[in-house]
Amino acid sequence: MEERNLTIADIAQELGVSKTTVSRAMSGKGRIGEETRKRVQAYIEAHHYSPNVVAKGLAQNKTFNLGLVLPGDYNIVELPFFQKCMMGISRTASEAGYDVLLSMVTAGRIRQLERAVTNRKIDGAILTRTLADDVPMRYLQENGVPFVAIGTTNDAGVVQIDNDHRGACRELTERLVDGGIRSLALIGGREEYIVTKTRLQGFEDAFEGRPGWNGSRQTFLNIEDEREVEKIVEGLLTERVECIICMDDFLCGCVLNVMQTRQIAVPEQIQVVSFYDSSMLANRTPAITSIRFNVEELGKKACGLLLQMLEGEEVQGRTLLGYEIRERESTKMISAASGIKRR
Repeated sequence: MEERNLTIADIAQELGVSKTTVSRAMSGKGRIGEETRKRVQAYIEAHHYSPNVVAKGLAQNKTFNLGLVLPGDYNIVELPFFQKCMMGISRTASEAGYDVLLSMVTAGRIRQLERAVTNRKIDGAILTRTLADDVPMRYLQENGVPFVAIGTTNDAGVVQIDNDHRGACRELTERLVDGGIRSLALIGGREEYIVTKTRLQGFEDAFEGRPGWNGSRQTFLNIEDEREVEKIVEGLLTERVECIICMDDFLCGCVLNVMQTRQIAVPEQIQVVSFYDSSMLANRTPAITSIRFNVEELGKKACGLLLQMLEGEEVQGRTLLGYEIRERESTKMISAASGIKRR
């Protein structure tokens, strides 16, 4: 008998037990005598037997596939986030013997996800974006599919993991205000994305408990077009606003393009900040003060939570990961006010 062609049936015949007994000995589930379990395990180890994924899945009623739900309407600027997140998920899944099956969804169109669930192609799923009206999330809940949401949701029954966007945006805004900034403008994207609301809340939190603050702040949301950004920035320059805060690196890039075209010096004439740091801003001059999140670690942790759930383990309902504020040349913050040196 060639070891590479060894099957559960072969092991059962050789040891004089049933195939069910062999499967139970391998999975550790079901009633089986300790002596029999040891005999099967010893035989498997001696013959270097490794069950293929299909056989293993049948024995444990698993596909050993995880569904990774990606937004089909992402833009090119968001790609680095999803790439790093996928990298963390894929590495963690691979180490646990799982493969990753991609499902693209756009707004209410979730056919790929529906097929994966209906055809029992996945054991669980990871959502990479949370929405105010979250159709993919509702579908998974209604069909009893274990899942983890990367992002934040008000549904306390959802296992969710996110970076501490609110805390990070609050701290960076506080540093600006403590550093002497008295007029700020915040430019953000679509409000249907929970992350937009979370970052806005962090910005607003920075002004709580400051009844004596006599500065001014403006907020512009649902901004997606570079021409919209240009119009807003031109108005802010006329008003002599001291600092523009961008919710993401795309908007920050648009703001910097306007500054360059208008020959406005940053930070001498106006300061610029981003609530998200990525490779999109890496080569910008001046270097941009921003918030760095470990996105690959976010993916790893999300996948780890899902794997724990699939093993029947209890997991924390909400997990927040940390952040790093990177103070760079695009601001003139008085670092002594926050007690933190310029990085």
